[in-house]
Amino acid sequence: MSGADAAVLEAGRRVLALEASAVAALVERLDDSFVHACRLVGGASGRIVVSGIGKSGHVARKIAATLTSTGTPAAFLHPVEAMHGDLGIIGREDVAILVSKSGDLSETAGMIDYLARLGVPIVALLGTPRGQLAEHAAVVLDCSVAEEACPLDLTPTASTTAALAMGDALAVVVLHLKGFRANDFASLHPGGALGRKLSLRVADLMVSEAYPWLAESASMKDAIVPLAGMRGTVPIVDGECRLVGVVTAGDLTRLMERDADFLSRPVRDAMTRDPKTATPQELGSAAARRMEEHGIMALPVVEADRRLVGVVHLHDLMRSGAV
Repeated sequence: MSGADAAVLEAGRRVLALEASAVAALVERLDDSFVHACRLVGGASGRIVVSGIGKSGHVARKIAATLTSTGTPAAFLHPVEAMHGDLGIIGREDVAILVSKSGDLSETAGMIDYLARLGVPIVALLGTPRGQLAEHAAVVLDCSVAEEACPLDLTPTASTTAALAMGDALAVVVLHLKGFRANDFASLHPGGALGRKLSLRVADLMVSEAYPWLAESASMKDAIVPLAGMRGTVPIVDGECRLVGVVTAGDLTRLMERDADFLSRPVRDAMTRDPKTATPQELGSAAARRMEEHGIMALPVVEADRRLVGVVHLHDLMRSGAV
């Protein structure tokens, strides 16, 4: 590697190290103010209005998008556009999040005055936590950094990363406070691969009709054809169709290796007892993850009383896009 290339690598590493250090420094600063901010945002009966200008405006847009996608209605409001008619988006039940590196009021004063008249609380993410804006905020979250990654210490780099990380922390904690779940996320993301992955349930993908199962008294000879038809996994049930085990191609192979008379043996001698299972209403992606973790290709699908209702295969989950 040439000296010039080494210098390029070193410059890149310096930027990443500075920005990582800026985010790490936020951890020690979280205190009751952060808790207060989360309670304000999570408890708002209106929407969250997020605002900032310049690079802080881009961060504000991302925070608004993250809040909205995780169940907290939010909207970005440009502070200049606000003064030309867009203040009407703000309601008395709202909470405002303002992002600013300088904490200066020069371009946000009019909007802050309007927020004060409506009694809308302000959560301020500030790079200068004792600036003018801090005096008007209900909560100040300190997003200051020791230095920017820019070698001139001018271009917002580490400071925008820190503000964005603080916004993510706020949004994710509010998500937890609201009890936002995977199926809630799926309902807000119906399009594309992500939406499909989060909407597909085991019940949508399992084989629920004409799938073979065997009683404990069945012989291994009886299991040969079903094993081929069910891609190597056959559920074993008791007299009330409750799952008691499975016979797999691997179980058959191991029995063949130790018993020459394997075909006459009852399946209970070879079956895997207490197998991994799935439930009809769980996400297909969760069932697939369990199969991958345990190196298995299919799961019996059971109700709460272990009554067998179907079988779900990894191939079907992958083909559907659940994985």
